[in-house]
Amino acid sequence: MGKTAFLFPGQGSQAVGMGKAAFDEEARVREVFAQADEILGFSLSRLCFEGPEEELRLTANAQPAILTVSVALSRLVEDEGLKPDYVAGHSLGEYSALAAVGALTFEDAVRTVRQRGLFMEEAVPAGKGSMSAVIGLDREAVDRVCSEVSEQVGVVAPANYNCPGQLVISGEKEAVDAAGEKALEAGARRVIPLSVSGPFHSSLMQPAADRMEEVLARLEIRDARVPVVANVSARPRTGADDIRRSLVEQVVSPVLWEDSVRRMAEEGVDTFVEIGPGNVLTGLVRKIQRGVTAVSIQDGESLRKALEKLS
Repeated sequence: MGKTAFLFPGQGSQAVGMGKAAFDEEARVREVFAQADEILGFSLSRLCFEGPEEELRLTANAQPAILTVSVALSRLVEDEGLKPDYVAGHSLGEYSALAAVGALTFEDAVRTVRQRGLFMEEAVPAGKGSMSAVIGLDREAVDRVCSEVSEQVGVVAPANYNCPGQLVISGEKEAVDAAGEKALEAGARRVIPLSVSGPFHSSLMQPAADRMEEVLARLEIRDARVPVVANVSARPRTGADDIRRSLVEQVVSPVLWEDSVRRMAEEGVDTFVEIGPGNVLTGLVRKIQRGVTAVSIQDGESLRKALEKLS
């Protein structure tokens, strides 16, 4: 019998209207949104359901919004008796994963990712940093380009190893632009600038990592009921101290997503269930690991379809 992993999306998956169908159908979902609204002191539910999009996209709003939708949906999945053998989340999604397996309370998770979003927004002056997706170039070539440009121009480094031929680079705007040009010369098919508010998962985020370290030191983190595959190492973790350390390092380290999915497959996972807005991770899993089942759950209807497919 194969194993199951639950996956939780990161920033960029937000969309106005997310969670609304599940909210309308399910009291469990309404409870989670009511909790989030109360903890944050503003109507996150209204922002998720009605926007405006440019406000929802702000890092300090997008992070608690995606986490709230993801955790609410994970409660529905739990109610159906579907249980994971492993969990993982992409960047911010790691907090959703930790909340889903009892390492963090939902209250602490939503409060913490709101702070994380603010710290990340404030770490680098607007316009100084940027991120770009590099399509169609292998990771060794991207690593090489980044290290050459870092020596000549400024800070740029891989930020997300998403799947074969799809990486994201991050750093000082001038260096990211130069690395993008060099990547095209080296054979990349496309380089796509991302609309983000900062150079996430690069060394420029150190001020945010330092502030997160203080927040996480005071936070009650429990041992996880299920192994959490950490972004920074692509290794399963259950111990509270390991989890705390990973969350601090995560702010300035690349997301090893491709490695994480491969590691879970090596551990016997053949079913990947994405829980939260969008289906980006489902698409990545299919590109990383052939022959596995990958489904995404965004509302009650997709939950029912997923259960049919998995039964």
